[in-house]
Amino acid sequence: MVQTNNLNNKIIVICGPTASSKTALSVALAKKIGGEIISADSMNVYKGLDIGTAKPTKDEMEGVIHHLIDVVSPFDTFSVGDYKELARPIINDILSRGKTPIVCGGTGFYVNSILYDFSYGNTPANIEAREKYKSLAEQYGNAYVFNILKEKDPKTAEKLHENDLKRVIRALEICESGKAKSEIVDEMIPVYDYSAYYIDFPRDVLYDRINRRVDIMVQNGLINEIKNLLNQGVNGTHQCMQGIGYKEILPYVNGETDLNTAIEQIKLNTRHYAKRQLTFFKRLDGLKALKPDSVENLADKIIADLSEK
Repeated sequence: MVQTNNLNNKIIVICGPTASSKTALSVALAKKIGGEIISADSMNVYKGLDIGTAKPTKDEMEGVIHHLIDVVSPFDTFSVGDYKELARPIINDILSRGKTPIVCGGTGFYVNSILYDFSYGNTPANIEAREKYKSLAEQYGNAYVFNILKEKDPKTAEKLHENDLKRVIRALEICESGKAKSEIVDEMIPVYDYSAYYIDFPRDVLYDRINRRVDIMVQNGLINEIKNLLNQGVNGTHQCMQGIGYKEILPYVNGETDLNTAIEQIKLNTRHYAKRQLTFFKRLDGLKALKPDSVENLADKIIADLSEK
């Protein structure tokens, strides 16, 4: 195991688009430095969604401890706020044991929720408003409260999911201060010292990797996985079934489209998502691009880079 003094109290982030070898690189790095991996993937949290989420298998984990995989029922909703509440204590525990947390994933809001607190323009909390919207959500559902935000601050609503209730309510709190959240420049306040990396595949290579990954998912039983979930009572209204790879197969399972059309739609939507992921992560302060190479070599390059800091 490699020892470097520059890993003390530091988080390493391996992020980037889908199908860019994040998991394999994180495992290779963790084995070299004795790290533990915290998944930052909004679909890997769900139990029973394995193939369509490209969830790492036990073999792929290679004995490295992984956190925040299979922690949520497919019947439940799960928000960025929920993720942060689970992830931060895990990271603090790993650091307290003298080990290095390696955050691995492609869900940008999850990564940011770990790395930063947001000032929301230093707008103070409005407990009365918060309780009011919580009560409305309990009485009428999350969508009802989300629609209020759409009316008051449509720009912020575009960036949120209706089930991310904490952030929706916080945005409404800010609206009640007299100014929409979208009009406020948020200050991102770092919580941890971190170094972030992604593998910079050429766009055509990345898209080819995505297309092949989708084909492999179908070959490995994606359709049966979805049918099993439906047999358990999960349906298209549940949050987990809104994920790419699941929502496109549902019309095929329901006899509304053919399989080839569904598969091509998954590939298209995944490519579009990968483009959005790249755009999001390139705004991450200090993010470093790694040229494609074996994950062993890339892990060594990360260690060398950290040793220079």
